[in-house]
Amino acid sequence: MRQNEKRRIRNKSAKSAIRTAAKKVVAASEKKDEAAAKAALLDMVKSIDTAARKGIVKKNTAARKKSRMQKLVNKLGA
Repeated sequence: MRQNEKRRIRNKSAKSAIRTAAKKVVAASEKKDEAAAKAALLDMVKSIDTAARKGIVKKNTAARKKSRMQKLVNKLGA
């Protein structure tokens, strides 16, 4: 039970970091700030990839989240 609690807290922290990073990407894209959006996207991709590698989120979930955010950022350049 102690081990499960430690892992639950660590997983919760990683998922929260992903959500926070995603909000930063969305906020930057709404402001039409391409440079900030790209920087936030890189940070988000790193946190998602780390979580996927550790099994906190599934591989396809990570790919889907990255794809959706990348599309959002790509619209800024078009």
